[in-house]
Amino acid sequence: MVDLYPQIFKRKSIRNYDLTPLEDSVLGPVVESINKLEPLYDDIKVDLKIITSDNVNPRMMKKAPYYIAGFSEDKEGYKTNLGYMLQQMDLFFSANGWGSCWQGIPKPKKNILESSDLKFVILMAFGKANVPLHRTSTMEFKRKPLNKVSNIKNEGYLGAILEAARLAPSATNSQPWFFKGDNHVIHVYSFKPSILRAIILKKYIPIDIGIVLYHLKSAAEHFGKNPEIIFDETGNENSPHGYEYVTSMIID
Repeated sequence: MVDLYPQIFKRKSIRNYDLTPLEDSVLGPVVESINKLEPLYDDIKVDLKIITSDNVNPRMMKKAPYYIAGFSEDKEGYKTNLGYMLQQMDLFFSANGWGSCWQGIPKPKKNILESSDLKFVILMAFGKANVPLHRTSTMEFKRKPLNKVSNIKNEGYLGAILEAARLAPSATNSQPWFFKGDNHVIHVYSFKPSILRAIILKKYIPIDIGIVLYHLKSAAEHFGKNPEIIFDETGNENSPHGYEYVTSMIID
């Protein structure tokens, strides 16, 4: 498995692309990577389609030559599962000279929606970037400080794992997560928005949690750990104010 951890510290959302169509052979590695994605939940069916801009409704669209259209079986955890899977592609693109960007509002056109038996969830734009692909420093990230998203002691490899999570992308850069635990387990909590904010964020928060879970797991594996994502009653009993428990990552 390719170590995508280094990409976490330099990836950025690309919104300006070379729109020149590419040969199918060039897209081959993208298809191969999609076919090898690791799900968070094995029992949720997903369908990931590569489509062109002609197959996307133009409303609020950042035009790109290609998109991954994410479809999923509608069952508990499906948005988090898809966020977890597509973040692997976000980092894959960064590692292989492609730009990418999560697209929360645009939807595929009717013919694409009807081509899958599963529920459409979200798009990810990708293609060759017309702007610098990577950040040159983590100072370029606009993120909350670590002490605003975690109360875990920030030391050694554990601090590096938490930093990888802190830098994860999220809708409107809201970072709707909080982490508690120690060097054996990280409990992951999801922000409970007000009724007004929920109108905007309700769809995206579970996807964002999937994104940050992949950053946590990728970082732990980079440091030679064997992380396992599980439900832990201990974490569920001690949710921080304003957050609800989602899952835990055991660090072996």
